[in-house]
Amino acid sequence: MKAIILAGGSGTRLSPLTNAISKQLLPIYDKPMIYYPLSNIMNLGIREIMIISTTEDTPKIKKLLGNGNNIGINIEYKIQPSPDGIAQAFILAKDFIKNDSVCLILGDNIFYGSEISGKVIDDKFIKAVNVKDGAYIVAYKVGDPKRYGVVELDNNDKALSIEEKPQNPKSDFAVTGWYFYDNDVINIAQNIKPSSRGELEITDVNNEYLKRKKLTILRMNRGFAWLDAGTHDSLFKASQFIEVIENRQGIKIGCIEEIAFNKNYISKIDLQKLADKFKVGNNYGDYLRKLIKYAN
Repeated sequence: MKAIILAGGSGTRLSPLTNAISKQLLPIYDKPMIYYPLSNIMNLGIREIMIISTTEDTPKIKKLLGNGNNIGINIEYKIQPSPDGIAQAFILAKDFIKNDSVCLILGDNIFYGSEISGKVIDDKFIKAVNVKDGAYIVAYKVGDPKRYGVVELDNNDKALSIEEKPQNPKSDFAVTGWYFYDNDVINIAQNIKPSSRGELEITDVNNEYLKRKKLTILRMNRGFAWLDAGTHDSLFKASQFIEVIENRQGIKIGCIEEIAFNKNYISKIDLQKLADKFKVGNNYGDYLRKLIKYAN
């Protein structure tokens, strides 16, 4: 499976913070926002990644992450000329995806939980990563479903319907910004029509899989956190969440170097080189040095 991080958009909801910098480069506590979706992908063992962003922001993201070789992955970049919908990503990335399956994660979404953040990945995510026929989407219970795409579930967690920001939601499970698809997604994205707002909607892609009876819901339960850092309030709350977990547990969430080391993408020597880029006393660098000290 290959992966796409969609890091485009104009970030108008976060203005003036985003007037001169990409939303995905804003800090979530001690790391750029894009580290978190990247870490989610890496935790699932996916190493071929494309980042799609704007003409202005792509060089900045590339300066931050490069080609990914220093952490044992491969990152390619693609420019999205205008924000024409999430589903457009599959059209832009079709030469990157080729004949593979693909997952897409939004660059301003943060996921944290034992299912994906521990050393043992939950079986349902393993199935999603290995999908050959169909689609998997991550759903999360929310208190204000009117703000989201909402998936209606039966008693066996099978999807019955998906609606975009309904006035009368049929459930309180929101469709999050993380999706897994077989290779048919390219053809589906190419054949859907733009919505009334002129965008290729991911809901239309998901509804096509639902129509084919090939849509599986990854329903996240208590203990799993999904944070959408697209507003000033949610950006602040996401930073608070990361700060509390990290300082209470003495770990780092979204540390891409640590994930690369734990998965044996890089050696202890490689990790030392990465740590040496930070001065002693820098919290992030000191954390990497601690990993080296206690490594087997």
